[in-house]
Parts: sequence; structure tokens; C-alpha cells
Amino acid sequence: MSNVATRLLSMIFLFQSRRQWTVSELSTELDVSNRTVHRYIGMLEEMGIPLYAERGPYGGFSLLRTYKLPPLIFTPEEATVLYMGASLVQDIWGKPFRDAVTGVTAKLDNVLPDDIREEVQRSQRSLVVMTGTSRDYSPFHGLMATLRDCMADGKQVRMRYHSFSRMETDRVVDPYALSFRWGNWYLIGYCHMRKEKRTFRIDRINHLEALNRSFKLPQDFDAKAYLEKTMTWENRYVVVVQMDREVAETMRERETDWMRVSDNPDGSVTVRFDVDDFNWAAGWVLSWGKHAKALAPPELIERVKQAAQDLLRQYEG
Repeated sequence: MSNVATRLLSMIFLFQSRRQWTVSELSTELDVSNRTVHRYIGMLEEMGIPLYAERGPYGGFSLLRTYKLPPLIFTPEEATVLYMGASLVQDIWGKPFRDAVTGVTAKLDNVLPDDIREEVQRSQRSLVVMTGTSRDYSPFHGLMATLRDCMADGKQVRMRYHSFSRMETDRVVDPYALSFRWGNWYLIGYCHMRKEKRTFRIDRINHLEALNRSFKLPQDFDAKAYLEKTMTWENRYVVVVQMDREVAETMRERETDWMRVSDNPDGSVTVRFDVDDFNWAAGWVLSWGKHAKALAPPELIERVKQAAQDLLRQYEG
């Protein structure tokens, strides 16, 4: 139905651009049959669009000259959504979409009535959306633009990618989607080296080139569903750490949904949080030095002790 609605709107624009159109000309422009054009004309007439036919060898269909499409009308809330959405896109994408965002907001400024535009400006002053990225992605804007073009054209890419362990590999990937998640940009695609769908952090792509080889996006691929399935971890362990009185106030200020803080009689605090493995938790404890002491579980205590011993041996030489 959306294609029909789009073509009906396109027909109105065609009629407004030129005085008269034949059925064959309309079928060519819309890439449909003559019979479908007649059906669309009937639908427009049922909608009250003032079309009339001119008979004869040079005849065709025309739109009443005085007819104009009604202007777009937005409520203040709808207009605020559009402005804030444009701002959010610029915040996330940066330079590649800066001109598009400028164009969209300029057009909105031009068509919105003064009272609605003033309400939007008041809302923008009181509602601020900030995404916050973990790093500056401006050096990767060209790379991301290439990925967008390849996704649109269905072209494979070759890239040099370094993993978390810094091992660099050459890969051929079918780029499916780009996603902004947890302050980082990710590429989702089919990795021909691993023979399965994979997720790649954009800032770990050292080199990228477009290939003249095509791929087809699987019809059942859902980027959001894939990310929710592969980038969600089940926390299996409860970590308990005692923080001394020197950092107790800092811990209280940092208490969030993922970390609970309780006071102790001696002025120290006990923090508790859930993790899916002990590597990150051990690093977190060690980052606080003498101010933190792991209390539970036993596996974490051993992990911290082993890491501390390894660090000491590194400096003993």
C-alpha cells in the first residue's frame, strides 16, 4: 500500500509540474502499466483531486491549475521530535550528515508558523539530548561513509581488523548495518573468514576498501534483534568489594543501577555489583589500588591476587 500511496503522490507532483500528461507518459514515469495508471487516476478522483481529461490525438489528463497540495501541518510536539531527531543524527553521525541536518531544519523553519516555531525553541531549551561517544569518531567518518555506500549498493568490503587482543586479520565482509551502541559504532556483517555473522567495532578497522563483488542482504535479517541476542550478557556473579573511608564519598556519589553502596561503622563502604566474568571485575578492583579489597566471591579474590603478583614480578627485575 505504501508504494501505491507514493505513486499517487508522485502523480500529483507530475501533474503540477506540467499541464498535460498522456497515459503512456505517466506509465513510463511511474514504471507501471497503462491499466494501472487508469486505476490510479480513478483513485485520485475518488479522493477529490480535480483531474479532467482532454479528448483527441493530443489529449491527455490534466490537473486543475488552481489546485495545490495542502501544506504539512505539525503539532508543536511533532515539530520538536523532528528538530531533536535531526540534532541527534548530527550528534551521532557528525560531519557526513551535517549538511542534511542543516537543510532539514532550514526547511522546517521555513514552513512552520511562528507560534509553533517559538514553542519548539522553548522545548529545545528545556529538553537536551546528548548521546556521548566513548571516543572521537571524526577520523572514521570517511570509512563509515564508504560502508554506507557499500550497504546501499550491496557491495562487499575488504578490511584489516584488529581484535581486542590486538591481533590483526584481513577479512572480506558483507556489510549489513551500522549501529551506535554503548558509545561505540559497530559494523554488523557476514564475515567470510569466520563463515558467520559478526560484529566489528569501527575504531578497530585499520583499513577498508570497497570491492566490486555483490552480496544480498538476507530477507530475515534484523539488526536490532541480532544485537540484542549477541551483545547482551547474563550476569552470573555478585561481586563484593570493601572501599576504605578515603574513597567512600566518591563511591556514594557514583552509586548507580549497576552498583549498590552500603555504609560500614568504620567509615568505609561496601559495594556490590553483578558481572558475567571476573576479568573486568579484577581490573576494576586493582584500579583503586590500596583503597579496594575484594571480599567475594573467592574466585575474584584469587584473580586479583594472581594479577597483583604478576604485576609485582614484572617490576622486580
